[in-house]
Amino acid sequence: MTQLKKGDKAPSYAGVNQANKKISLAQFKGKKVILYFYPADMTPTCTIQACNLRDNYSALLKAGYSLIGVSPDSPEKHVKFIERHQLPFDLIADEDHSIATAYGVWGKKKMFGKEYDGIKRTTFIIDEKGKIESIIDKVTSKSHSDQILNKN
Repeated sequence: MTQLKKGDKAPSYAGVNQANKKISLAQFKGKKVILYFYPADMTPTCTIQACNLRDNYSALLKAGYSLIGVSPDSPEKHVKFIERHQLPFDLIADEDHSIATAYGVWGKKKMFGKEYDGIKRTTFIIDEKGKIESIIDKVTSKSHSDQILNKN
């Protein structure tokens, strides 16, 4: 697992969103990007996080950010999640975990005493030059947009 840090060049990625449209880091050259990794659509904590970002989406846009979520769920599951919660941003389907692995957020997790592989909830803020400006690895789902906007 890679250990990215502030100032590193963000790994390039390419995946498909909920509409099976290709999304890549290269498309956002010259723009600030919030790339947030979350374990699964429709789960309580992930829903709270996504809805917090939705509710504060205009403030994130006003601050100059593009917002992209990444999980191992399929494009079809992303469509349902977006429709159910009226999410205004793209979700990338990382079904083969290649993006999560490149960012070092795919690995062993523990829940209820059981160990399994999964995404470690983490957000990367990438600057206009493709460098990691900030990493939030202790995400507070109900106030995640505040963590992003007040990262300094």
